[in-house]
Amino acid sequence: MHRLTLIVFTIAAAFLAAFLFAENSAPRSVANANSLTSVVVELFTSEGCSSCPPADLLLQKLDMQPFPGAQLIVLSEHVDYWNHIGWTDPFSSAAYSERQNTYGNRLRLESVYTPQMVVDGSDEFVGNDSHEATKAFEKAAARTKTSVRISGATLEGNVVKAHLETDPLPAQSNKADLVFVVALNHAESQVARGENSGRHLTHVAVVRALVKAGSLSKGQSFSQDVSAKIESGVDASQLRVIAFLQESGQGRILGASVTQLSKQE
Repeated sequence: MHRLTLIVFTIAAAFLAAFLFAENSAPRSVANANSLTSVVVELFTSEGCSSCPPADLLLQKLDMQPFPGAQLIVLSEHVDYWNHIGWTDPFSSAAYSERQNTYGNRLRLESVYTPQMVVDGSDEFVGNDSHEATKAFEKAAARTKTSVRISGATLEGNVVKAHLETDPLPAQSNKADLVFVVALNHAESQVARGENSGRHLTHVAVVRALVKAGSLSKGQSFSQDVSAKIESGVDASQLRVIAFLQESGQGRILGASVTQLSKQE
C-alpha cells in the first residue's frame, strides 16, 4: 500500500472512531454524497435478539456518514428465525433470512448469526464491532465502483417507482444483478415479549422491499423503469430507495446509489 493511501486510511479510521463515540453529528447532504464512493452496509438483525440493539444503534450512527471519502448506504434486514421465541419482529421476512443464508454459504461460514454485518457483499463480521467495520469500509472505499443512478423515484399508492441506470458492467465481472430496494428511513417498536421484552427499539433504513430489477452481462449497461410494492399507509417522506449492482450469486457489490422519495402529485 502506498504511504499516502495509508495516511488517508489512518485519518479516516480515526475520524470514524471518534464519531462513533460522539453524541451528536449531522448527516451529510445528498449533494455532497454524489461524488463519494458508495459502500453498501447490510445489517442482519432481529427485535427478538438481545445482542442486536447495539448493532442497530451502530447502523444508525453509520447512516450519519462518519467515514470521509465514502457514502455508506446502510440497510437493516430483519430476519424471521427469532420469531418463535416470544416476539414476532414486525419488520422481519423469510426473504432476508434467505439472503443472509446465501451469504453464509458463499462466504463459507459454519452458520449465520445476528447481529451480522456484510459490507459490499464481501466482508462479514459481528454487527456491533466498529473496529471491524472500519477495516471493511477502508477496503471497500478503495475499490473502483460502477456508477448506478436513480431518478424519478415516486410513491403511487403502495407502489414505489423509479428509473434506474448503470454504466457498463466492467470486464472483470461476467454477470451481475441490479437490485432495487425500498426502506423506511426510521422505524421503532415497543417490544412486549422475548429477549428484548420491555425495550423500546429504534431502527434505520429498514428494508420493506428488495427485488431483482434486471441482469447485466459483461459490457452491458442498464436503463429501465422499475417498481416494488410495499405495505399501504406509508408516506413518501418516510422512504428511501436504493439500487445496487451485485455480481450474480450474491457476490461482490460493484456500485450503488440511494435517494429519498417524492410523492406523486
